[in-house]
Amino acid sequence: MNSSPTLLLLLSLSLVAARVPAAEVSRPNILLILADDLGYGDVRCYNDQSKVATPHLDRLAREGMRFTDAHSPATVCTPTRYSLMTGQMAFRVPNGGAVFQGLGGPSLIAPGRLTLPAMLKQQGYATAAVGKWHVGLTFRDQKGEAIHSGKLEDLKRVDFSRRIEGGPVDHGFERFFGTACCPTTDWLYAFIENDRVPVPPTGPLDKSTLPQHPYANDCRPGFIATNFPMEEVDMVFLKKSREFLEQHVRQSPGKPFFLFHSAQAVHLPSFAAPQFKGKSGAGPHGDFIHQLDWIVGELLATLEKLGVADNTLIIFTSDNGPEIASIVHMRADHGHDGARPWRGIKRDQWEGGHRVPFLVRWPAKVKPGTTTAQLTSLTDVMATVAAITGAKLPDNAAEDSFNLLPALRGEATAPIRPYLLTQAFAGARTLSIRRGPWKFLDHAGSGGNRYENNPGLKPFALPDAAPDAPGQLYNLDTDPGETKNLFNVHPEIVRDLKALLDQSKTSGHSRPATTR
Repeated sequence: MNSSPTLLLLLSLSLVAARVPAAEVSRPNILLILADDLGYGDVRCYNDQSKVATPHLDRLAREGMRFTDAHSPATVCTPTRYSLMTGQMAFRVPNGGAVFQGLGGPSLIAPGRLTLPAMLKQQGYATAAVGKWHVGLTFRDQKGEAIHSGKLEDLKRVDFSRRIEGGPVDHGFERFFGTACCPTTDWLYAFIENDRVPVPPTGPLDKSTLPQHPYANDCRPGFIATNFPMEEVDMVFLKKSREFLEQHVRQSPGKPFFLFHSAQAVHLPSFAAPQFKGKSGAGPHGDFIHQLDWIVGELLATLEKLGVADNTLIIFTSDNGPEIASIVHMRADHGHDGARPWRGIKRDQWEGGHRVPFLVRWPAKVKPGTTTAQLTSLTDVMATVAAITGAKLPDNAAEDSFNLLPALRGEATAPIRPYLLTQAFAGARTLSIRRGPWKFLDHAGSGGNRYENNPGLKPFALPDAAPDAPGQLYNLDTDPGETKNLFNVHPEIVRDLKALLDQSKTSGHSRPATTR
């Protein structure tokens, strides 16, 4: 029997459609924006007493979901970034408490470890990273010997004609433009494109040319490339992210993308671009927060201009709490508290060191103007995105990642996470565990900053109700400021949480294998 051309065409199309998984048709584009050292209290929708307006971040909250109990996995950047990229707590891997400087490395991500971008690449996504990497790299000298050092003299040995190993393009990203560590503090003031430094540094940094404000001394001595604009780094990152979005949508309109925009802002020194200076009314750091918020608005506008905003999942968060100098200056000079309402700051195990803004906008999937108190870690991004895109996580991946998709859909009626782990400045030696309202710190003190030795922090030190105890226990429901150490009051809770923490360390995971 002869078939008509129309029937053959319809049959052909139906067969093609049958081969396309349903998840592929509905998979959203993903834009993950990671701020640097932005505190919970730096964002107006989290702190109505913030002295810096953040209209674009507030818009994300109005048009999406605001998480009020979200946490960075660590209180400093390198281990948090590792955990975000892998879904695994960094203290579980060698050197997982390190904060790399200069040419620090090698990469914390082991070869073969499944990462967030690699998982999405397997799902058919185009993957790109723009901005600060800070998970470790390997540079080599002319003899081919690896250099893993923050020492200035080792920077002089680098052979910039050689490939850089262990960077984003070795861990699932197809494209990368950014920096090795903190762009304006860590010795190598030069951009990396994919796995090369296209314009190597040619001379030492002349600190006399830096902007004059309280944080300029944070720039360490180093070598700078001729195309590296100290005050415009975030503007360059914005330009590169826009270029990726525009090029991808134009060239591959049907293919989903994953863009990781890793901002320098608001890491010290607060080098806001010239057009933002004096605009916040809250000093140099306020101007930098204002610039970060504006950049978020520009990325939103780009998605809208390209017609892909409605099918883009946007996640905005920060790698840890606010830095010492910005807290001290902003509190004293402008009445602005970047950690409000929490105790502690960057490096500390107290809430201000790791409770961070976490905003999600996903039109038609996430109800606008919603709030969730689900206990959340940045490690959860990987399992959540896996659930959204239909990816299957093997048992040896994302060991500390939980699927938050039910919370995003408004379907979660019970806690998704049984407990939360965080690590402070010293890694595995300064861990905490949170279950329900109870938070146990398996160490004395802040886990990071020495308040008694820092004149700026000394006024914020609190007396310890159990100064001789080897750890700390707080009930965040009744004492959100962590002012009353109940270690000696509830020994049974200390024993339970300590046992659960030790079990999680020994097993190598916090998420059961049945959900991986």
